[in-house]
Amino acid sequence: MTGEIYSNNWLHIQYFSSVFLQCRAGGVAAGSGGSHAATIACKEKTTAMTNESTTGSPAWDPEATGHALFATRLGPCGVAWGDCGLAAFQLPEVDGPAATRTRMLRGVQLRRPGSYAAAVRAEDLPAAVAQAITGVQVLMAGHGEWTVEPSAPSAQQLRDGPVLPDLRARRMLPAGQALPDLAELALDWHGVSEFHRRVYELTRAIAPGHTRTYGEIARELGEVGLSRAVGQALGLNPFAPVIPCHRVLAAGAQPGGFSGGAGALTKLRMLEIEGAAWGGTRSLFGD
Repeated sequence: MTGEIYSNNWLHIQYFSSVFLQCRAGGVAAGSGGSHAATIACKEKTTAMTNESTTGSPAWDPEATGHALFATRLGPCGVAWGDCGLAAFQLPEVDGPAATRTRMLRGVQLRRPGSYAAAVRAEDLPAAVAQAITGVQVLMAGHGEWTVEPSAPSAQQLRDGPVLPDLRARRMLPAGQALPDLAELALDWHGVSEFHRRVYELTRAIAPGHTRTYGEIARELGEVGLSRAVGQALGLNPFAPVIPCHRVLAAGAQPGGFSGGAGALTKLRMLEIEGAAWGGTRSLFGD
């Protein structure tokens, strides 16, 4: 997979909004044990970080948006897009595809209000979005066997809305071939604070099958005391699994928190699919 499929319309916007950041980070008030996180949040709220880079970037068109749910090995994921790039991804919710769609659209509407009509066929997708979906499907399939064969939709699927099928041209990744890092996908950073973007960029550099800790990310940001703020930023990640927050662990190789899917269980499952299971132990998940 290459990034050449993207046109000049799929450019990054560097806009660090403070609208959604209160003087607390993930509910940690200033003066509490999470004072580092609170300091970061207060600074981002009170600093007007509105230096948007608009050179060559299209004006936002709320009607030039869309979304889709698509099949993966862990269940239907979501993606939303606009004319400035990929605006959001969503891991499967335990309550089903409708809940996945609702959570994703609720979040993206805060950053990028738009109509976000559903794509009901793969043929309806912009080329860059189809590329993104395929990449996520390849990543989340790992090297194991996983296929979704076309079938008549069930009554539940009709209620939940369309879920696009497996778009991979090859159904299994060769054993010696690395999983994609999805680094070529152009994300729309509008509404993402500067601190969160720095956390996400460091996280995005972690290759599939590898992990880092919240403390290691914090040290790269300049202070290990930012570990809690790093965790809170990853808990608000709008681009999972493209920004692979599941690859960031707590101290001592503990899974730590995870806001997607079934929580830490989903995190461990994704790491195992990527080949990052601890100690070479057998799968806990039966495949």
